[in-house]
Amino acid sequence: MDFNEFQKECAKTDVGTSAQDCLKPGWLYYVLGIPGEAGEMLEKIKKLFRDKNGVIDDEFIQVVIKEMGDYHWYSARLCSALGIEYNEIAKQNIEKLQSRMKRNKLHGNGDDR
Repeated sequence: MDFNEFQKECAKTDVGTSAQDCLKPGWLYYVLGIPGEAGEMLEKIKKLFRDKNGVIDDEFIQVVIKEMGDYHWYSARLCSALGIEYNEIAKQNIEKLQSRMKRNKLHGNGDDR
């Protein structure tokens, strides 16, 4: 499955909520979902160290897949709300990183390095 196909499938599961109706602009709902899902991922990592001394097992891998899927759902829905193809996000990110690598600018600060 590519990102655009994922994006289309995500739309089918977006049943809408009253939160989307009251948050203006409507895409704000998705923006707020992204850090929420990232926070859930951080909680899972914290508990991995608390409960399992940081040892990654198959159960943890499944948790990561689930949480990252939720994160990507919100990202894909945000892209749709803004009229962006999700594949374009991945394509431009790789192009940016390859450019930085060619210019030996992977390290450092700033968006335009």
